[in-house]
Amino acid sequence: MSEKYSEDQIQRFPFMDKNLDLEKRVEDLLGRLTLEEKFKLSSGRRMWHTKPIKRLGVKPFTMYDGPHGVRADTLGEIKSTYFPSAICRAATWNPNLSYEFGKAVGEEVRDVGAHMLLAPGINIQRTPMNGRTFEYQTEDPYLNKILAVATVKGIQSQRIAACVKHFVCNNQETNRFTVSTEVSERALQEIYLPAFKATVLEADAWSFMTCYNKVNGIYGSENVNLLKERLIEEWGFRGFTVSDWNATASTSTAECVKAGLSLEMPTAKKYNKTNMRKAFQEGGFTEEDLNDNIRRLIRVMFLVGLYDDEKAVPKGSRNTPEHQAIARKITEEGIVLLKNDNASLPLNINEIKKIAVLGPNANLRTEGDDIMSSGGSSINYPPYKISPLDGLKEKCLNQVELTKIPSEADATIIFAGLNHNPGMDAEGEDKKSFELPSEQIELIQKTANECANTIIVLINGSPIAMNSWIDNVSSVVEAWYGGMEAGRAIASVIFGDTNPSGKLTLTFPKKLSDSPAHVSKRTFPGDDKVFYDEGIFVGYRHFDKKSIEPLFPFGFGLSYTSFSYENLMIDKKKIKNNDVIKVSIDVTNSGKIEGKEIVQLYIQDVKSSIERPTKELKRFEKVSLHPNETKTVIFELKKEDLSFYDEAVNSWVVETGAFNILVGSSSRDIRLQGEIDYLE
Repeated sequence: MSEKYSEDQIQRFPFMDKNLDLEKRVEDLLGRLTLEEKFKLSSGRRMWHTKPIKRLGVKPFTMYDGPHGVRADTLGEIKSTYFPSAICRAATWNPNLSYEFGKAVGEEVRDVGAHMLLAPGINIQRTPMNGRTFEYQTEDPYLNKILAVATVKGIQSQRIAACVKHFVCNNQETNRFTVSTEVSERALQEIYLPAFKATVLEADAWSFMTCYNKVNGIYGSENVNLLKERLIEEWGFRGFTVSDWNATASTSTAECVKAGLSLEMPTAKKYNKTNMRKAFQEGGFTEEDLNDNIRRLIRVMFLVGLYDDEKAVPKGSRNTPEHQAIARKITEEGIVLLKNDNASLPLNINEIKKIAVLGPNANLRTEGDDIMSSGGSSINYPPYKISPLDGLKEKCLNQVELTKIPSEADATIIFAGLNHNPGMDAEGEDKKSFELPSEQIELIQKTANECANTIIVLINGSPIAMNSWIDNVSSVVEAWYGGMEAGRAIASVIFGDTNPSGKLTLTFPKKLSDSPAHVSKRTFPGDDKVFYDEGIFVGYRHFDKKSIEPLFPFGFGLSYTSFSYENLMIDKKKIKNNDVIKVSIDVTNSGKIEGKEIVQLYIQDVKSSIERPTKELKRFEKVSLHPNETKTVIFELKKEDLSFYDEAVNSWVVETGAFNILVGSSSRDIRLQGEIDYLE
């Protein structure tokens, strides 16, 4: 924890004076370190900490997992709020909630005495089979950028460093320690890098974690192009880079130092003193190379207040009612209603008498089947867990009978889906199947024959096939992994206390072969190399290009009310250079209950010299409306929103000509269309 330094200490070591300019503090401390001490600071110890330099009063810098709540130990003795998975948070399409999550989890990190959270994970969802899809946000670079920036700002508002990961193209778990991602410059620029870049330019992210994989033949931890040339020199990153845990295994000490890897975790291997000394003496790197790496690390130590007294840094808090309320709010807004035949949902608690509750994910608190306490770096130990069954019992208390016999029930809810066991939604390996487990499919089909109103609630973190059963059920609810308040949030949606407003942040294909990565073994999972032959055509861009009908499209989500779109107005029909275009739309709640709609704006280049997507998301807004209420949504567009990356000139380019502005409720539900012309 922070402590107060005496006047004598501050006089001896000016870097301890919080009133001194940041960069002067950094240079003062850097100048006092010996070469051996710099070697020592370059690697971690005891899994989560840097090494102290007792001679100078340099304290350990502590960093913890994870992306859905801080985990300060491996035994579960230190409890912390378990927030919904990143894919659920992203499905809210609500940047304010990403900020609130970041702020809350930052408070929890500070409360356990740490200085950095190993989050957010912002890798693009390239394949539905990635074991870590649930940890990431979306297939779309623009949505990814907006939510990543909000999350980083929230975390760092508490003077806790966000560690943005995994830089870059860590899009699968298969062979993740060795595979080389073979990806074009255009795909990097348009799809995989924008969110990472934005967290630097717009949120001043204080740390980046390097990926396990190679990118175009070079490991992330020693990739000069990624770390030095792009991140540091081009984007102006002032924080430090840290390896993913043991990601340096096959790298070179000298190459990592020269590339700009500040910190090797969890312990000294490539960065042990012997290797560092040898590489330095042989001229593998210079002291200035090393200085810049250490300078970045100690800069963040000052930014998080490691040398300031306790009164000078934000006060932490953990497991508060406020944090639990944020967790529940995210889950409620992130739940996506995928199907609702005959308005089967919401259930009316005053009319329904008996509900059958089935499925393996109804009660997630049993030993060995605990979704909250497994899954790799996402493991959490919350103070309590509200399972879906708990939530239903709490809601239905003394009003509705819960049974296990569908034939006797007015409605049956099957809590199906996946869990964090290996081969499902878990770090370390990709999913083994795109289908639900066969016993769940059989349960759904059998139950649908016994009960006319069968509702499927999916608890999972990635797309799954539904063709074998979806036509037989009345409703499908995508509830994701909803954190410790999941049960209450699900019950709130089922009974209509919350009108669902989440929308998909990735395309759900009907079959796996429809997905862009699943053309051949070459494109997934690869062998020594995995080839991103689809280029920029990831997610809905691919489905549009190939005219493939998805099971559910990007941006899709139903509501218990309806919304109408009218009066698309564009203030300029012809634009050039630095003009700002204002686009306005009137959105009306044309139904009978209050609801939230996510208005999405896509751009389409009508004629281009190179192949471009049919449409690309460029703006969105979540708007809350009472019945019959109309609000005007205004978007501002700039020249850069019309651009593509041209590899021939290694630059972003906007070509003259017509562009369509498409506004709608999903990527496949465009309600209004207008046109503008770009002039030189």
